[in-house]
Amino acid sequence: MPRVVSIWLPTWPTDRWRRKAGSAAPPAETPLVLVGRQGQKQMVMAADAVALAAGLRPGMPATTARVLVPNLVVHQHVPEADAEALDRIALWMMQRYAPIVATDPPDGIVMDTSGADHLHGGEEMMLTSIAGRLKTSGVSARVAVADTWGAAHAVARFGGRRSVVIPRGDACPRILDLPIAALRLPADIVSGLHVLGFLRIGDIAEMPRAPLTLRFGPELGRRLNQALGRLAEPIEPIRPEEIVRVRRAFAEPIGAAETIARYIGKLVIALCEGLAERGLGAKRLDLICYRVDSTMQAVRVGMALPVRDARRLTRLLTDKIETIEPGFGIECLELAATLAEPLADRQTITSIVEEAVSDISGLVDVLANTVGERSLFRMAPVASDVPERSVARIAPMSPATGASWPDHWPRPSRLLARPEHIETMALLPDHPPAWFSWRGIRHRVRRGDGPERVFGEWWLGDQEMHAVRDYFRVENDAGERFWLFRAGDGEDAATGSHRWYLHGLFG
Repeated sequence: MPRVVSIWLPTWPTDRWRRKAGSAAPPAETPLVLVGRQGQKQMVMAADAVALAAGLRPGMPATTARVLVPNLVVHQHVPEADAEALDRIALWMMQRYAPIVATDPPDGIVMDTSGADHLHGGEEMMLTSIAGRLKTSGVSARVAVADTWGAAHAVARFGGRRSVVIPRGDACPRILDLPIAALRLPADIVSGLHVLGFLRIGDIAEMPRAPLTLRFGPELGRRLNQALGRLAEPIEPIRPEEIVRVRRAFAEPIGAAETIARYIGKLVIALCEGLAERGLGAKRLDLICYRVDSTMQAVRVGMALPVRDARRLTRLLTDKIETIEPGFGIECLELAATLAEPLADRQTITSIVEEAVSDISGLVDVLANTVGERSLFRMAPVASDVPERSVARIAPMSPATGASWPDHWPRPSRLLARPEHIETMALLPDHPPAWFSWRGIRHRVRRGDGPERVFGEWWLGDQEMHAVRDYFRVENDAGERFWLFRAGDGEDAATGSHRWYLHGLFG
């Protein structure tokens, strides 16, 4: 069953205008509307959140809006620019989140994320990432995921929440209480249904179809069936001309895994030839299977570094064949390098003196496409004396940060996520504790070494101006070694609370 994400940008025209204006845009608390001509009148075509809160609405005469809100900022609406910018956002979504992405004019984007959500930590994390990234870019968004385009579209616009995940098979009860306008019906049909007393989707879902079809035409039943999953609604993905892609149509539909694997190998070879002509390497491949029932199955694989090795790419794609549901057959395969970067040809030089450089990027690619990119990382040192700030997670194949691990004092093999408070007794100011109690267990200290003094990073905040930590390495009767610190120098109360904490364990 497919999973469809609908993204609604409620104030898209004004958000786009503010992004383009940059520093010249009015403050966020100033109401803004975009106007356009309808016949002989200037009408409000779009309004930002502040203008909407002030009572302005699209379709209102511009003169009335100026009277109601004296400090109103008015600019011309350019729908063509909105459409072009929406296409660019859809392309960015395709390159980052899912292979099947299309615009949902005038203010939405739709994506089929089947088989791709695990690469982003699951559906909930994926929706949070989408909404967060758009908000960071100055674009308000509401996001929903469901089994059908119609259900996701309805909940995103009328669900009342920033992000909503509708579990599989739960779309029908979720949308029955939504207004009829959520079905993407023309305004005249919606108003006609309101005249008859139908307000919710559930009201018409319980009615016989024949009388409604006779009065309002087939559009009403079609939209309702699409939302409830009774009628397929394929998404035609965007495919920019600059993307390297190859396509293979079949006279007879295919469905066997071996056949699909064989043609994947042929498509990869053709794609690598196209990439070589442009001097590119693929970092993300999308395989789209067009089925005979007018639906699509998509497979996405990503690479840590640009790749143009046909055998390696074929293996990554064929490992995903088990996720493809051919149904009654696949009539066309399309392979596209949706993300590619320059890749120069390298000459292999063999020498009896040079050392072989190990390349683990192939292993990284296999693991990342199995468990997801977010689950794969390596630790890298950061230039900071504060232990919890001296390490960071980075991508497995990221270049070296230039920082080195501290070696002037031993560091524990395991650092706790947060220092944990302990009860202890120690002779101030420079002696290790005689004993400490951690997580309900009392440990008697046999040996101790320290203190190692760590100062706060004063440039980060006033509270760290005088902050001090004194770290000790201690060993208990069982030979276990711990990394403890005291907040403060043991004398001046301004340097810390003088409470003790456990921060790490030595292997």
